[in-house]
Amino acid sequence: MSLKASRFLALLLLVALPAAAQQPLPNVVILATGGTIAGTGATSTTTVGYTAAKIGVEALIDAVPELKKVANVKGEQVMQIASENMNNEAWLKLAKRVNALLAQPDVDGVVITHGTDTIEETAYFLDLVVKSDKPVVVVGAMRPSTAISADGPINLYNAVILAGSKDAIGKGVLVCLNDQINAAREVTKSNTATADTFRTPELGFLGYMQDNKAHFYRESTRRHTAKSEFDVSQLDKLPQVDIVYGYANANRVAVDAFVAAGAKGIVNAGVGDGSLADPVKAALIDARKKGVLVVRSARAGNGIVARNGEVNDDQTDFVVSDTLTAQKARILLMLALTKTTDTKEIQRIFYSY
Repeated sequence: MSLKASRFLALLLLVALPAAAQQPLPNVVILATGGTIAGTGATSTTTVGYTAAKIGVEALIDAVPELKKVANVKGEQVMQIASENMNNEAWLKLAKRVNALLAQPDVDGVVITHGTDTIEETAYFLDLVVKSDKPVVVVGAMRPSTAISADGPINLYNAVILAGSKDAIGKGVLVCLNDQINAAREVTKSNTATADTFRTPELGFLGYMQDNKAHFYRESTRRHTAKSEFDVSQLDKLPQVDIVYGYANANRVAVDAFVAAGAKGIVNAGVGDGSLADPVKAALIDARKKGVLVVRSARAGNGIVARNGEVNDDQTDFVVSDTLTAQKARILLMLALTKTTDTKEIQRIFYSY
């Protein structure tokens, strides 16, 4: 065979190869924190009453051998807890590790395995402090690893594909379970037990995982990750911010207790459009006079909390949460307080993120 013919044959073979075989696999690091995805039950039908955070990261990876076909995967056990025990210190540790990994040229994306109870809070915290456009995907499971219908393996598989996808670059931190892709800012756990619990009720999913591929249909318009102004690289603690829940017959006891305990900020999950019962309003006004930042949110979970709507926020010097739930407003207020105590500036932050 002539040199020209052999080159032509080689070219034909290259064209005939599947696209996946021509492209190198992405490098994805899985950071494990525990949760139900690493949980075990007494029997294969135990889907409640199991023990979370028992399985290590290597066992999680070994349980899904298909991962090696879609990415070069490495695992690290950052912590091993049930997510109801997630706290500020753990968030800072996790964020610093994520940023260190994403700064490496040989890391294309990061997956974080996490308990579902606080997955939306960890995801939103990372959405505000990760300093890279590279994909970060937070994933969990609603059933333990020993369950006959365990959802952890397919969720992890999809999360790794998503973290290695070029389509996910610049989309912010993502939460991926049940074949659905959600934005960290907007997603919430909506059911105590079902596999389709993670929802963005009014704004909707960003997209779906299907046929080993991410399909995006929209993206979040708020600032996040590489465009965020927040930097936790030098922080070893965050300001104390607490949440007060609104209800009929509410009193001022919780507000006063949090102020006495040293709270720097209070988020009130008010009724309706963030409405405040008279005793609660009086307590929050007193708290503000003592320098405590006050944010009005709403327990409804959807919709905009209108500034100067149910309360004259200009007069009371309160901030409104826009569409953030109380648990996410707490996170944003903590980070805002690391930069400023000016309420006008903090309100600007809430309208930006």
